[in-house]
Amino acid sequence: MRSTPAILVLAAGASTRMRGADKLCEEIDGLPLLLRAVQAACAISSETIVALPPASPRRALLTDCPARVVEVPERAMSASIRAGVATCERASLMIHLADMPEIGAAELGTLARAWCRTTGPTLRAASEDGIPGQPVVFDRTLFPALAMLTGDDGARSVLRKHPPTLVPLPGRRALVDLDTPEEWAAWRAARMR
Repeated sequence: MRSTPAILVLAAGASTRMRGADKLCEEIDGLPLLLRAVQAACAISSETIVALPPASPRRALLTDCPARVVEVPERAMSASIRAGVATCERASLMIHLADMPEIGAAELGTLARAWCRTTGPTLRAASEDGIPGQPVVFDRTLFPALAMLTGDDGARSVLRKHPPTLVPLPGRRALVDLDTPEEWAAWRAARMR
């Protein structure tokens, strides 16, 4: 059986579509989204890495977390992935987007346990009906390919070459990311129903 992957929380984006607000500071159940994501990751893996912009005020949200912060000057997602891969000590790495409010410790744990039971080089969360989503786990054998990524497409090119084992999560949890004030408002309204 494989060991639990390290978890890289991607939180270096500019949050531009929030029109001045920072989506990672939006509160869910009394916690800022970023802190919630990092606490969930720390509950599953003792090696949690957080990619943040240099001198980011977001860092103040994480003062009591055992996560390791890596500063990423570039805003492209590939730069954060490269930084996380460079610092990862484990045999595998789960890449988790910080702006996914329905991914918590339970979902990360489901993926980590599935990874330990499988043998393929990649594993990916999916919606209940099988639509590929996030997070994604990569074996260390793919770290050189991840270290070569450029631009803002994430690791799509690596996943095309190494199709992942899909792990369904309840509902659409693996697909929900919130980028605009309108999306946040709609998501909160749906939660109240």
